[in-house]
Amino acid sequence: MYDSDFLNRLETGLRGALPRWGLSDATDLKLLTISENATFRAHDPADGRDVIFRVHRPGYHTKDEIASELAWLKALGADGVVETLTAIPQAGGELIADIDDDGVVRHVVAFGLLPGKEPQEGEDLVHWFRELGAINARLHAHAKDWRKPEGFARKVWDYDAMLGETLLWGDWREGLGLTSEGRDVLERTSTLLKRLLEDYGKDEDRFGLVHADMRVANLLVDGSHLSVIDFDDCGFSWYLYDFAAAISFIEHEPYIPDLLAAWIEGYRTVAALSEDDCAIIPVFIMLRRMLLTAWIASHSETPTAEAMGTAYTQGTVELARAFLEKYAAAEEMAGK
Repeated sequence: MYDSDFLNRLETGLRGALPRWGLSDATDLKLLTISENATFRAHDPADGRDVIFRVHRPGYHTKDEIASELAWLKALGADGVVETLTAIPQAGGELIADIDDDGVVRHVVAFGLLPGKEPQEGEDLVHWFRELGAINARLHAHAKDWRKPEGFARKVWDYDAMLGETLLWGDWREGLGLTSEGRDVLERTSTLLKRLLEDYGKDEDRFGLVHADMRVANLLVDGSHLSVIDFDDCGFSWYLYDFAAAISFIEHEPYIPDLLAAWIEGYRTVAALSEDDCAIIPVFIMLRRMLLTAWIASHSETPTAEAMGTAYTQGTVELARAFLEKYAAAEEMAGK
């Protein structure tokens, strides 16, 4: 899918839409990332403007869902909750454009540029996760109080959507390199996750609108300032799922407990977080890890999936074994 012909088609379609944002024919386009969507950076030497374009994958988000994301972004900016990208309207005021990709319609949104760079593993991730915890708490508080506009629509990230009957990112059973033994381990883990999540419930103080993908690649550090980008996966889920999403693809690293402690500390500077809430976070980490295992299998042609390969699936199985042992021991101690 992501061969040169495909990328050339995307760039050609996007280039044809540039005048809608007042960009000249001399504008330089550079592909930044490609995953669910393709992200380009445009620089127009005619006026020095820099614009980020997100070309959406067809058949994933509807126009209403994209418009709902942009409505939340606008509200977050207006209410001073977090600094993030601002959508740039076209000349006619519309925020979403359509381009043709060999007969397939793709939605396009333009954003302004934010300064900063992605924090690296060698940097003080503990410090930034403390900041991220406070940002998450502000986002959650805003989501609970914000009156959503009529027609607001975003996907629901619950057990059924991730591991159950209405899968959004594919089936973990198709995990790259998954053995029959590993499949059995993950099946038992999925069953346990379902029960634990049902026990935790979806009360309004626990389940609502979240970013759902606040991983390191979607953070920007500029001096002492932390910004958050890419709300493309925002939707309705458990609030504490946001931490699990924040450690996407690094769930197995030995420093994760330090990141979690810092995140909780930062969160509590803004809002209360009970011990029961903290105790459920490992459940969301395991849930997210299995979801990403499914995503890698269903998006195996993407650079991210190629980099993870079968090793990520094997790591998921090992994490699942430890997860099962932990909860079996806890239930034995509780006399269940």
